[in-house]
Amino acid sequence: MINWDDFEHIHVIRKLKEILRTWWNIEVVFTDERGHLRGLEKDKAKFQNLAVKAILEKPASHESLAVEVSKMVDDLRQTGNRYSVRKWESAGFDVALFPIVIDGDFIGSVVALGFFRDPSEVNRLAQLRERLAAFGTPLDVIERAIPAIKALHEDQKQHFVDIVDLVAKEVVTLHLEITTREDRITELNKELGSRYKYDNMIGKSKPMQDLYALLDKIKVAESTVMIQGENGTGKELIAKAIHYNSSRKDKAFVIQNCSAFNDNLLESELFGHAKGSFTGAIKDKKGLFEIADKGTFFLDEIGDTSPSMQVKLLRVLQEGTFTPVGSTEPRKVDVRIIAATNRDLKDMVEKGTFREDLYYRLNVINIRVPPLRERKEDIPLLIDYFLEKAREDGHGRKIVTKRALEKLYDYAWQGNVRELQNEMERLVVLSGQEDKITADMLSSRILESSEKGKVQGARLQGKLKDALEELEREMIREGLRRTGWNKSKLAKELGISRAGLIMKVEKYGLDKRKMLR
Repeated sequence: MINWDDFEHIHVIRKLKEILRTWWNIEVVFTDERGHLRGLEKDKAKFQNLAVKAILEKPASHESLAVEVSKMVDDLRQTGNRYSVRKWESAGFDVALFPIVIDGDFIGSVVALGFFRDPSEVNRLAQLRERLAAFGTPLDVIERAIPAIKALHEDQKQHFVDIVDLVAKEVVTLHLEITTREDRITELNKELGSRYKYDNMIGKSKPMQDLYALLDKIKVAESTVMIQGENGTGKELIAKAIHYNSSRKDKAFVIQNCSAFNDNLLESELFGHAKGSFTGAIKDKKGLFEIADKGTFFLDEIGDTSPSMQVKLLRVLQEGTFTPVGSTEPRKVDVRIIAATNRDLKDMVEKGTFREDLYYRLNVINIRVPPLRERKEDIPLLIDYFLEKAREDGHGRKIVTKRALEKLYDYAWQGNVRELQNEMERLVVLSGQEDKITADMLSSRILESSEKGKVQGARLQGKLKDALEELEREMIREGLRRTGWNKSKLAKELGISRAGLIMKVEKYGLDKRKMLR
């Protein structure tokens, strides 16, 4: 089922419609398979073309347009052409229809209207004036509307066709993406049943299922684990899950952030110290390694440790022994180490800032935590979880509107799950007694990011050819990222040959290696 309202809010479609309005004062509307207008709310529809606005405000025009669309669709079926252009008698100007076809079925159309197909048609302006007057359009509106009607010159027609055709293709692409995503989630739900949690981790996406499967495999292991991931992805939650699902679950789980102290303080925290070993050491103190004996020690931000501290940690990992600060007697412990970092340790090893031997000691089992932008299917689940927690804390039940959810889904979430959690806490507070969280309540950074969209600022001035190439380049770049550089899939989405896509990739310098630098 097509949700026509959605397409009015897609950035690429909005940008294409803006280009058509700016260059030729042409409006674009959607119709369903019967030719009836869709995705237009009368009180919210904004038309720049005053003639189109005056005519479409009349309900009778909608039926007239539906009849015209039906005739044009019949023409296309008979001729096999990819689009149709003809005069809309009731309005007096021309309309162009581009069919939306999915899996061989005609499900609707993109209709461009409010123009003349070539300069020789401008003699119909008098007829258009009569039509507007017949529709009861005020004289001052008619006087502003008539001069604004544009005619397509021969060198502009192909550009016009390409742009409107792109709108139709974008509708098809988006519909297929949504359908594929829904099918994938449905299949995943069938496979996983109610398993959307692993301890306090939330997620049904494929990356999270892979993570759960790995955690299941290492339940009985005693090996050292390295957890790598961006800030806010939940590395500490994973460390806790490993510990509390292991044979050490009844023993201590100790946490230390290695970036929280300088070397001297960190050494004292980790290994303890003897009385009198330094100013302020008024008594013996157990280190965290000793406290964690027979349990699990989670060393967070391990990549921030100094070379000298790395030597000391390596000794504990190799021999299970350490010496407290100021003491001469080594202590022996049985501790399972789980380390975590948001830094690229392999790169640090190559640069000589992290010991290679310590790296391999820590990296026996490697767990990569996916960032939130790689598992966006989980965003609705996480939102529900945070809102339920807020309800348990005394806040009322809240619902996130569809438009707000779309903007949350489009945002990149550089701060990952932690950033999403903070945003939901903020929204719960700011929504007050309201039971709905709407898009206008979102943080400015999320709204601004959503407005930037996937295709950044298609130009509205300058040469038409340059603007179209810029738009084409951005659509191919975004498509390559979205499809994982699957050129066959993207070529099919864009309606061009694979060879043609490869030529354009080379033309615009969109080689994968260059884009990932």
